[in-house]
Amino acid sequence: MKTAIPKPSKQSIIREARDYVMIAIGMILYGIGWTVFLLPNDITTGGVPGIASIVYWATGFPVQYTYFSINFFLLLLALKLLGMKFCIKTIFGVFTLTFFLSVIQKLTTGFGLLHDQPFMACVIGASFCGGGIGIAFSANGSTGGTDIIAAIINKYRDITLGRVVLICDMIIISSSYFVLKDWEKVVYGFVTLYICSFVLDQVVNSARQSVQFFIISNKYEEIGRHINEYPHRGVTIINATGFYTGREVKMMFVLAKKRESPIIFRLIKDIDPNAFVSQSAVIGVYGEGFDHIKVK
Repeated sequence: MKTAIPKPSKQSIIREARDYVMIAIGMILYGIGWTVFLLPNDITTGGVPGIASIVYWATGFPVQYTYFSINFFLLLLALKLLGMKFCIKTIFGVFTLTFFLSVIQKLTTGFGLLHDQPFMACVIGASFCGGGIGIAFSANGSTGGTDIIAAIINKYRDITLGRVVLICDMIIISSSYFVLKDWEKVVYGFVTLYICSFVLDQVVNSARQSVQFFIISNKYEEIGRHINEYPHRGVTIINATGFYTGREVKMMFVLAKKRESPIIFRLIKDIDPNAFVSQSAVIGVYGEGFDHIKVK
């Protein structure tokens, strides 16, 4: 007897579509940072884009073809060892970035920026790249490359993903010296790596950072109703008893995004300025309206 496969809900379809749109936006930002600011100023990035840059400086071979070729073989390996579920959004990210690299280079032909200011080009280019990767990571996508290598090594060896990526990036950036013959450019490459990592963390953390509230108020019904209506967060009512007074109270438990905190505080103050409120940061929140549960 065959088991019926449940159809995806409308919400899950919308969520998946939104993820792919965000990955595409992230890849566009990464492509701008790489080909408009870093590549023309001979500044190396990490990962497969770094290898593609070195090949371009040495031979003039277009970066998009090197980037796609290397990722093609890495994705074949990942499909065999890690499965389709890991690769599907990475494949989309690789194809999207490859396409937009060609488009961006055609649109910016003869258009030079900051050629006499390599440090500013490094900062701005790395910010674009880090922001792009951060947006893609927030949508559970990636640019492939060293992420795939790290995931494969992590599966068979007890070494963290971050350490593998860092080692690979350091080797790639240092290798650019053999083509550029300029240690200053290598240093700019390491600055790019640091800025890119910093911006990536800021984007990912700001998108996922959540807080929890414990609210005690006699007007709990009105407060809870307003929180339900906007910012559209669930409210759990907990029966509690004050130890000193012995009086039973209703305590509201609310989980929300950090950016929604001012909205919640404002409506509590408007309804009951004397409410007792506790706010604290949480490491992660998984479920409807927040992140999806991920099992590695």
